[in-house]
Amino acid sequence: MKRKTILRLCASTFAATLLGIAPAMAQQVVKIGYSGPLSGGAALYGKNVLSGMEMAVKEINEAGLDVAGKKVKFEIVSLDDKYNPSETAINTQRLVQEHKAAAVLVPHSGGSFAVQAINEQQKVLLLSYTSVPQITEKGNKLTLRIPPEFTSYIKPFVSHAMGKYGKTMAVANADHDYAKAWTAAFKPAWEASRPGKRRAARWWPRTPCRTTAPPTSTAA
Repeated sequence: MKRKTILRLCASTFAATLLGIAPAMAQQVVKIGYSGPLSGGAALYGKNVLSGMEMAVKEINEAGLDVAGKKVKFEIVSLDDKYNPSETAINTQRLVQEHKAAAVLVPHSGGSFAVQAINEQQKVLLLSYTSVPQITEKGNKLTLRIPPEFTSYIKPFVSHAMGKYGKTMAVANADHDYAKAWTAAFKPAWEASRPGKRRAARWWPRTPCRTTAPPTSTAA
């Protein structure tokens, strides 16, 4: 019951926010857009995120939600962006213009950055499912980053890896925004924990690699 109560409170606040920023949507159905990878190498991740959204919306709708005396029902409209930020921006415009979405959830940092270039003008709330801290540091007034930023677990990761495997680290990177942001924060943290040694090995793949996990790190 506690989980359902929290979920309903969050949904009420969320719905009120959406109705506030998009008066034209002050109706029974509030549409939430989703632009994520539903095909390609990151499809499993994208489908899992969408499935989680659908489960939450189903639970809220079945329980019923009332905001300011109005019955509110959520509806999800999903589009495939193939983990391509340019496609994310196009999808967001489609979701707003064709489907009248009041908010769009994007489960990757590259797509979130692309949407931030247009969402304030489009008056659509960006639900950014990424832990990259720069998402909220940009000061976009219609951005909500859902998970906490990844910098909170760099220090315990360094401590655990260094204690278990040693002080030499090799990083096999991907080429997307999340991987680059992680490396930029992780590398100096690792080096600062190695007294007398200031270098950590790094390798960049020759071909683009799109993943949804942090860069693979190997310590020795």
